[in-house]
Amino acid sequence: MNDTVRRQAAAPRPAALPADRPVRWGVLATGGMAARFTEDLLALEDAEVVAVAGRSEASAKSFADRHGIGRAHGDWAALAADEDVDVIYVATPHSAHRAAAGLCLEAGKPVLCEKPFTLNAAEAAELVALARSRGTFLMEAMWMYCHPAVRKIASLVRDGAIGEVRTVQADFGLAGPFEPDHRLRDPALGGGALLDLGVYPVSFAQLLLGEPDRVQADALLSDEGVDLNTGMLLGWDGGATALLSCSITAGTPVTASVTGTAGRIDVPDGFFFPERFVLHRSGAEPEEFRFDGRRDSLEHEAAEVIRALRAGETESPLVPLDGTLAVMRTLDAVRERVGVRYPGDPAAT
Repeated sequence: MNDTVRRQAAAPRPAALPADRPVRWGVLATGGMAARFTEDLLALEDAEVVAVAGRSEASAKSFADRHGIGRAHGDWAALAADEDVDVIYVATPHSAHRAAAGLCLEAGKPVLCEKPFTLNAAEAAELVALARSRGTFLMEAMWMYCHPAVRKIASLVRDGAIGEVRTVQADFGLAGPFEPDHRLRDPALGGGALLDLGVYPVSFAQLLLGEPDRVQADALLSDEGVDLNTGMLLGWDGGATALLSCSITAGTPVTASVTGTAGRIDVPDGFFFPERFVLHRSGAEPEEFRFDGRRDSLEHEAAEVIRALRAGETESPLVPLDGTLAVMRTLDAVRERVGVRYPGDPAAT
């Protein structure tokens, strides 16, 4: 019995949601990600958005009117207490994830929390401990892990299609420019390339190899003290390495490559939501895998939450909380190496 199964067996088990009605979602925040997720939720037959909360009643009401949502709350606590809400999607800036998700979990509400999960590993550990102590579902909205193409890549690697993994390469960079007053330049909001963009290459590498044993990094920092351009070299005792990068000053190809002792997988575009990838195996012709549907849809992660809640689960096997914690520890290690500190960091308080 693995640790996740053992914990779920020991924790209070929530009642499975009934199958004779849609799962009723509440959305906490009214920004761009909240709007995008809401639109994708509305496309699912097994989901409905019944309430939204913002920092003001006016913003919540405006969001509700735009998306046809019946109830608008002017504060987070009212949404957390709403008896008609089965699960809450947290889409605030990540500097508020600990407070927002914690409030919902305290109220007994299952939570899907946007990535990056929190500002740092300490905050992430607090949320995970809270959810596990109460037997309440919690999942990071790492939609990449639920994407069918990425799941297929992980399955091929796990089944030994390319032998033992030796290298992973992945990048995610935006050209910008982002002005000094943009949230990506604000340390108080967890600004910088790493948490917004670098979380994807790191999560991709750790999906395939687990938590690294060694972390090296270098970065160009802004005048505000956030990382503008970051390179990472992760190492594992088994001999694998990952070369990863992220940037908010340069638009990168957003590609990935996984090389093993018997082959290679190339993801030529948008590695965290690919429509295709190519498997190269020694002695065989390249094999292309293609996937239909809207490649950037968030429906796969929403469907996984719905499946887990219907089954009475407290964690998703596709996006396990231990994996989320491991990624947050790596992001902390990268920031320590390059000298990025946030006001919410334990060392900064």
